Amino acid sequence: MTRVRDHRTVLLRARVATSLAFLAFGTALGAWTSRIPAIKQRLDLGDGQLAVGLLAFAAGAITGMQVVGRLLDRWGSRTVLVPMVFVEGVFLILPALAVDVVTLAVALYAFGTVHGTLNIAMNAHAVEMERAAGRPLMSTFHAIYSIGGFVGAAAGGVSAHAGSAAVTTFLSVGAAIVAAALWTARWALPAAAVPPVTRDRSTIGDDCPQRSTAAPAGVQFLGILAFCCLVGEGAAADWSSVYLRDTLGSGAGFAATAYAAFSIMMVAGRLVGDRLTARVGPVALVRGCGAVAAVGLGAALLVGHPLAGIVGFGCLGAGLSCIAPQVFSAAGSRYPTHAGRAIARVASIGYLGFLTGPLLIGAVAELTGLAWALTIPVVLALFVTLTAAALRPRPSGVDPSWEAGPRTSSG
Repeated sequence: MTRVRDHRTVLLRARVATSLAFLAFGTALGAWTSRIPAIKQRLDLGDGQLAVGLLAFAAGAITGMQVVGRLLDRWGSRTVLVPMVFVEGVFLILPALAVDVVTLAVALYAFGTVHGTLNIAMNAHAVEMERAAGRPLMSTFHAIYSIGGFVGAAAGGVSAHAGSAAVTTFLSVGAAIVAAALWTARWALPAAAVPPVTRDRSTIGDDCPQRSTAAPAGVQFLGILAFCCLVGEGAAADWSSVYLRDTLGSGAGFAATAYAAFSIMMVAGRLVGDRLTARVGPVALVRGCGAVAAVGLGAALLVGHPLAGIVGFGCLGAGLSCIAPQVFSAAGSRYPTHAGRAIARVASIGYLGFLTGPLLIGAVAELTGLAWALTIPVVLALFVTLTAAALRPRPSGVDPSWEAGPRTSSG
């Protein structure tokens, strides 16, 4: 009985620690994005120069995602996660110290690299939390990340309203993240609490290659599903308010509620996502979510009324809310000995969707109008609905086509 109680205490503390990592990740991003105008004004940057800095951040994030996978598989998620939360808080300060566009680009590349690394590390740790707890947890962690984004943006907004410099904002938020890192270091899931991975050799076969650097096709397809989801997230972030204001003729204040509806419904969906996953399974959940996103936004585009637009983007947020968490969870649980590389590959492909999706929608809008361009996330959500069976758990957790090698720690 004492052993069971101790195990529950370890899991509860580890869940708090993992939640703090997701909260820190979202808070750092929210704080940075909220103070971009202040950085731009202080350095007297043009739009093109600012775009260079933002591109450096994106390049750094992709670099971090590519590098960290093997580190996670070799050393375990806890070993990478804890220092990355700490460095996230420290490197957040760097953009505020830039003196020109070059130093800003360097600072944002460094911050982006840490941010991308933490993204993979915390999702890998969340997968191990699910294995240790024996139940879905990923959607709740992603909800906490979304809440962190609100917290960071609110902190930046309050600082901006008070006339504080961006460096003051980043110092205060960074200090809070460092404190969260110290807590995470104490309570993060220990390796001994993670169930060992079982390898079913009967499903692999003796003639399968044991060493391959190429990711299995299943990982690539999970990345495509993440891509489809994040195109929708990027579209809502960049185009929802523009659609209501410019295409439907609503006021600027009312138009801004479109993205608010999307964000609120995404958090709400993620807060109930784990219970829904436990009840209906990941395939049925993702299939239903894709349908809600496609039908909701598609119907709103057909109606063409501002109020319908609010409801449509709310449906898009609710529909997309559980897709990315389930895709990450599937990648990590399907390839447990190489969860770091699997999640890194999926996240990298998905992040490309977030970056390029809004650009694609803008290009199509120039030719057809924004309403028709916004059918792109509708079609992609429908594709997710039709292919959700790709998330069905496999009888064997190890894919034979990926490199089989020992790792020194399981968590």
